[in-house]
Amino acid sequence: MSEMVEADLRETIAGKIVVKPGCDMKSPHELWSDPVEAEALKVRLDELHRAKIRLADEVLVVGGYIGDSTRAEISYARSLGKPVRFTHPQVDPGV
Repeated sequence: MSEMVEADLRETIAGKIVVKPGCDMKSPHELWSDPVEAEALKVRLDELHRAKIRLADEVLVVGGYIGDSTRAEISYARSLGKPVRFTHPQVDPGV
């Protein structure tokens, strides 16, 4: 998340409107402490994030690791013709 905050700052200063994930489910929180509720929340957040991708002019992938969710989001963005940039280009699954 700290890399995302830094990327948000740099993109904002560059004059871009930043829309990013609103929560980090990898960090403990009471809103997703119940496993059943957490899974339902993840489904809703995945759909919300796809909606954010649809609104975006481009997608910036932050960090040096690409998990399954991020890989799916990259694929989704590219299927919509959205440019995808990486803070760590070596992790681009399309390369």
